[in-house]
Amino acid sequence: MKTKKSGLTRRKFLAAAAGAPLVVRAATLGRGGATPPSERLVLAAIGIGGRGSYDVGVALHERDVQFVAVCDVQRERRERAKATVDERNGNKACAAYVDFREVLARPDVDAIIMAPGDRWHTPMAVLAMRAGKDVFSEKPSTMSIAEGQTLVATAQRLGRMFQTGTQRRSEAHFVFADELARSGRLGQLHTVYAHTLPFEMKHDLLPAQPEPAKTDLDWDLWLGPAPWRPYNKGYVSGCGAWLNYYDFGTGVAGWCSHTICQCQGVMGADLTSAVEYTYPHNETSEGFTARYASGVKLKLSVGNFGNLGFWHGSCGVRYEGSEGWVSCADGYAGPEVSNPALLTERVKLLAAYAERERRVMNHVRDFLDSVRTRRQPVANAEVAHRSMTTCHAINLSMLLKRDLKFDPVQEEFVGDAEANRLRTRATRAPWQV
Repeated sequence: MKTKKSGLTRRKFLAAAAGAPLVVRAATLGRGGATPPSERLVLAAIGIGGRGSYDVGVALHERDVQFVAVCDVQRERRERAKATVDERNGNKACAAYVDFREVLARPDVDAIIMAPGDRWHTPMAVLAMRAGKDVFSEKPSTMSIAEGQTLVATAQRLGRMFQTGTQRRSEAHFVFADELARSGRLGQLHTVYAHTLPFEMKHDLLPAQPEPAKTDLDWDLWLGPAPWRPYNKGYVSGCGAWLNYYDFGTGVAGWCSHTICQCQGVMGADLTSAVEYTYPHNETSEGFTARYASGVKLKLSVGNFGNLGFWHGSCGVRYEGSEGWVSCADGYAGPEVSNPALLTERVKLLAAYAERERRVMNHVRDFLDSVRTRRQPVANAEVAHRSMTTCHAINLSMLLKRDLKFDPVQEEFVGDAEANRLRTRATRAPWQV
């Protein structure tokens, strides 16, 4: 088929352009504080519900990023995220995808911010790193000890940056509390407490309901690596019932992925896990005790908002030493301490932390800096895996209703074949990584 040629040749276009004013947006040139396109980090977001939307919002405030794509199996979420990104970019160019593999196939994307359901965190992160992307993945970062090993091995082999979303590692009042313990101002650390929610990992099924249109919700992709089960809107509405199911959730790790990560960091155990796990003989995990090779004990507490006098707020931690204690939680102005005089150390200790670590108090920004510098972020793959290993071992102790011993070097339970078999989970094809 012949097509009619345009009368505008390249020669005529250049001749016309020579006499026409050239209009270029100041932001494109990097003026007005904007970062030129050639220096921007190109990002995409996958899984953009409540937490994912928050992460995207934080990243959108950074001048050196450019979002080009969003992805979610739920139509309402991806359309909302696209509108948010388009408003910030000042155009309609942000692409919206249902299948995350289309995002990973884009050669222009440098890094992914992902916050799908827990079952997706490791498989999606591994596939993203294999596609040459750096990854900011929400917590809990793994569903099993074996997944954590795969995550670490992939990041190390491919040289990818990985940050898990334990943002309290980058919040000033938590860092101040950590520094009080690290600096010896509490004396010899002997016990740390971590806030958790009541343990629950159900195995039943919600009744089957008609599936929504695939354009509204792709149920097969929503399930992903999890075992197949019939659709029920209860799994996906609101916060979703999936959180408390073994196939989808991570038991105590749903909350303790934050608090145990915080505790292991303060005791210098970022590259190890607890060695002994003492079953509390209750159904909630209240009072669960884990011991580290250093002798420091970790205890779980379901109580919050001052119910047990440990902290005022959620996601609380408490560190006890031979000379005092400090506690910290969300929704409170700052740490509580046994000796109020310690509060005068805040500016000094935070300045010392900033000088030593050279990090900003912004978890997403710390990740973006790691993408640029290739320096490991504060909550990297190894940190995520080792704290999650402690979480998974607690889950197994609660499920098996007995004490466990763990070798963090060999990464196996001592003399317990059943527990060792549970270090991995079955994964639905084709999502094995």
